[in-house]
Amino acid sequence: MAIGSDIIAKAMKNEGVSDFFYIMGAPMMAVEKSAMKLGLRGVDVRHEQAAAMAGFAYARLLNKPAFCMAASGPAVTNLITGIAHAWADCTPVIALGGAAPVVTWHHGAFQDIDQLSMFKPCTKWSDRIHHTKRIPELINLAVKHAMSGKPGPVYLDCPGDILYAEVDESKIEYPDPYDHAKRPRPAVSANDLSAIVELLSKAKNPVLITGSGVQWSEAEREMLAFVEAAGVPFYTTPQGRGVIPEDHKYCYLTSRAAAFRDADLILVVGTRMNYIIGHAAPPRWNANAKIVRVDIDPIEIASSPRNLAVGVIADARAAFQQLTAAIAGKVTPATYETWRERLRARNVQKTAEAEQTLSNPATPIHPLRLCKEVRDFMDRDCVLCVDGQEILNYGRQAIPQYTARHRINSGAFGTMGVGMPFGIGAKVACPDKQVIVLHGDGSFGMNAMEFDTAVRHGLPILTIISQNGGWTGDPNKEKPGRDLGYPRLDKFAEAFGGHGEWVDKPDDIRPALERAMKAVKSGKPALVCVVTDHNARATTTAFTNYST
Repeated sequence: MAIGSDIIAKAMKNEGVSDFFYIMGAPMMAVEKSAMKLGLRGVDVRHEQAAAMAGFAYARLLNKPAFCMAASGPAVTNLITGIAHAWADCTPVIALGGAAPVVTWHHGAFQDIDQLSMFKPCTKWSDRIHHTKRIPELINLAVKHAMSGKPGPVYLDCPGDILYAEVDESKIEYPDPYDHAKRPRPAVSANDLSAIVELLSKAKNPVLITGSGVQWSEAEREMLAFVEAAGVPFYTTPQGRGVIPEDHKYCYLTSRAAAFRDADLILVVGTRMNYIIGHAAPPRWNANAKIVRVDIDPIEIASSPRNLAVGVIADARAAFQQLTAAIAGKVTPATYETWRERLRARNVQKTAEAEQTLSNPATPIHPLRLCKEVRDFMDRDCVLCVDGQEILNYGRQAIPQYTARHRINSGAFGTMGVGMPFGIGAKVACPDKQVIVLHGDGSFGMNAMEFDTAVRHGLPILTIISQNGGWTGDPNKEKPGRDLGYPRLDKFAEAFGGHGEWVDKPDDIRPALERAMKAVKSGKPALVCVVTDHNARATTTAFTNYST
């Protein structure tokens, strides 16, 4: 005989799960204990939202679902922010939430609340376990929902009496585990392929813009082959950066505004046409540009805005393979040489200007100087997690990316407090990689106790805080509730057994990073506090307009 908790653990192992994130508590404790007895690594965090956020980073780096779990009631509702973040960024995080026993519902039981209804708006699929015997089927279904088509988070409600109900284990059936490698890859039809090639052959100023869908499709090599065969300048969304190294000859990061404004053909592959890319609409984009969309999600194609010339429901890898073959003899890098030269010349000029700004020797330290020091210090395949407001925007401008999936930030939901949990998840997923968390001081405070998680679990992460004394830059000091002061967060790190550094001069940043990395390489998490100019304001595209 076995209880439901044991069956959940065995079902997770059957699906290939090796790690999960959680905070202990009834009724999920037996699940957690059983899972660890089976060899799964349980990483207990200090706030449940951090469990979901750590799972987010883990899932994106490994291209597989991440599991997190919480006790019941407020423990489960604490997961919601992290799960909503995963929903906004289409990431397969699977949350298991303990719940009050079914037999006590509506009787005023401890922590009895309709958790399932809370998760439905921010998940791809949510359901509840009603029968212990069906647990393996539901865990398998959760993985399938999370990973099939456009990925997304799922939630499974786990009532306590179901978890502790005994069942004859010989009657339990475990489905074949979901195999992501065998997922369907819908292709572009012959007619649509011909139409896209014709548009490419007639275009003068095309651009390719891609997002996370290319990464989930594992289409990095296929995208690179297409870009090099066609000679099309490419840009990515923030979460899709590094799919092609950003020092590639057809990448013109500082010419983005000019490329969008003057493009006459926009190829949008594996990303939504939301505020992140200005909806591919004027004034940011050329109003007369034709649009080609390739997406795995039919709803994305159906909801496309203006000027959609071709909309294709297809897998990104399959589409790039087809396009590369189809343009042979019709489109070559020479086709767009004049267009690329315009962007290249502007990029060279703007990059040189930016480098002067990045080398700013002033005190207080400008955040861009901090970004330059981080850029020049980090490994080429470093996992960089960025969280905050000013430092997030400055980091986006100043720090390039060279490896797919290795740049993780506050994302489409704009969630603050994700940095430290992301670092936790990243280091569990990629223990041999350099993991750097670049934080603002406000965002760090939201999940600062996850530094303790890093220490307890031997996760040597380098955390760097741009400490500007508040939630945002404010030269006029007019924002209510902005001021946070300059507490010695380096001492906070030391108090938990980590390495701490305090820096207030620009030339001291690099030596402090080197000392911190020496500690990291010895197995000790490190935190470097850099006092930055509170007057510095990063400029970025307005995300929304509150006027009516």
